[in-house]
Amino acid sequence: MLEAFNSAFESFALWFSDSALWVLFFSGFLSATLLPGGSEAGLIATLSLNQFSTFMIISVATLGNTLGGLTNYWLGLWLPNRTQNEKHGHKALQWLNKYGYWTLIFSWLPIIGDPLCLAAGWLRMRFWPCFWLILIGKALRYSALAAIFYGFF
Repeated sequence: MLEAFNSAFESFALWFSDSALWVLFFSGFLSATLLPGGSEAGLIATLSLNQFSTFMIISVATLGNTLGGLTNYWLGLWLPNRTQNEKHGHKALQWLNKYGYWTLIFSWLPIIGDPLCLAAGWLRMRFWPCFWLILIGKALRYSALAAIFYGFF
């Protein structure tokens, strides 16, 4: 199924001609919001096109995914009622309360990553530490995927 998705993404990217990086950017952005989806197949398909440098591809995917995570952070700022009673039972909130800002390095994780960013905003954590840790986590993820694609692991 992943190969079918890669093939479909590659066809979609070629249809947009030189805009494969835009497709990758929006794929990364949307997959980092609370919407379902993944950008891994898009990254692999864009790498397989051999049209752009690996650094450029990782940078574009990281930028889109980071901005998507920050969108969740900003949405969290809008959520009202930060009472202690509502914090119990939420895995993302438990992690943030226990480990603090460093938890955001795992914002790339499926299922838990998006709520981590949302919870950081909800808890009114400072923006810049959140930004840098989200960026670093997502950059490491895409770098690891590219390394796997090129056979380094």
